[in-house]
Amino acid sequence: MKKSKDITTKAGEAITLLGEQIKVGDIAPDCSLVNQNGERIKLSDFKGKLIVLSVYPSIDTPVCAAQVRHFNKAASELGEDIEIIGVSKDLPFALGRFCAADGIERVTTLSDYMESEFGLKYGFLIEEMMLLARGVVIIDKTGVVRYVEYVDDIVNEPDYECAMDNLKRLYKE
Repeated sequence: MKKSKDITTKAGEAITLLGEQIKVGDIAPDCSLVNQNGERIKLSDFKGKLIVLSVYPSIDTPVCAAQVRHFNKAASELGEDIEIIGVSKDLPFALGRFCAADGIERVTTLSDYMESEFGLKYGFLIEEMMLLARGVVIIDKTGVVRYVEYVDDIVNEPDYECAMDNLKRLYKE
């Protein structure tokens, strides 16, 4: 299995990402995740929509919660053919609790807690913590990766402006 130490850090300390990092132009790998009801959901279930994968370590941290809230607010200004999916290794009931308490209605939160399939296929799995690194991946309606950000330090938020500019450009295509 590929290990990368030069992608991201945690508060300035090097961390190891497992799996092959996804790149612009790749066909988005399909994988199974778990929704808040414990049901398996495949990323391919969203094919035909623009997909924003908002990836974060844990919903129970201030930066991760801010990331989900930001994308939820942004989604309210977007069309129904755009799907924003929050991906973490949080347990499904924790994601459900957070979404209910914060009124998160436009972000579909999915968990990679069972097999780390998403983390390994997209190269976001942190070896030292077995959580996901922070980042954003945008997939077009045909399943091609069109934008990728691995945040340089997982304690920082992603570059929302850059991600949204890319999303809006794709929406117009």
